[in-house]
Amino acid sequence: MRRILGLVASTLLAACSQSPEPANPALWHVEGASGQQAWLFGTIHSVKRPLAWDTAKVRGALAAADSVMVEVSNLADEKAVAATFARLAKSDRQPILSQRISVKYRPALAALLKRGGYSDGDFAQMDTWAAALTLARIGASDDDSRNGVDRAVMAQAGDKPVVELEGAERQLGLFDCLAEADQRDLLTAVVTDQQGDDDSRLVESWRKGDMTAIERETRRGMLTDPQLRAVLFTGRNRDWTSRIAAAMRQGHRPFVAVGAAHMAGPEGLPALLAANGYKVTRVE
Repeated sequence: MRRILGLVASTLLAACSQSPEPANPALWHVEGASGQQAWLFGTIHSVKRPLAWDTAKVRGALAAADSVMVEVSNLADEKAVAATFARLAKSDRQPILSQRISVKYRPALAALLKRGGYSDGDFAQMDTWAAALTLARIGASDDDSRNGVDRAVMAQAGDKPVVELEGAERQLGLFDCLAEADQRDLLTAVVTDQQGDDDSRLVESWRKGDMTAIERETRRGMLTDPQLRAVLFTGRNRDWTSRIAAAMRQGHRPFVAVGAAHMAGPEGLPALLAANGYKVTRVE
């Protein structure tokens, strides 16, 4: 789950003692008929090691841009993000978590709860989507979030304005508005994804700029559910495409840094902008 959505982290970008791992991530240049420009850069939000993401072409694009567009801009404000989550997540009289998942997956849920130090009744005051996102964070550390590339991009933005495409309230609100049946599908997807979780595969694909492999990730797990895919993936991509195009029409030159999955395939941002008449060229 955290591989695809890169859910809101609660830690500030910090220096790390590990040497950055070399990377050659994907970057696109977008041109409009009247000379408008933008750049699309797929990020990775949570990773075990720091990554050398700022190649010469990425640095050049960031320098040429006049603004940076990200999913959520206040990732460093831990208290604000946590408060938003707690307010939206609160629920009364929910059944124990094992009653919100198929009998088939209850042993896997029990194992995941044990690994995270939770009990079955710990989520009785929490919506199912929020329980799912909490469980998706099991095994992640603060350092994983500190190594996130989107945070590094914001740190290097200098005095350029940082524009939110969503913000924590709206991003979490997408989950909060899901029907209960869809929230339970999300919980099931998190439980099954954690059973076979292999972040190293995604990181390696991102380091190589292998968008074919990343696109395959958008065709598995919870994004195979039509309702979840429409709300959490394709709908967001269409909305972001409109916002990027609007910024370009207004004369801005945004450097768009969002999760790499949102750049992949025929429903990704490069393809959608191309379908809207922009010339989109992969430059790295």
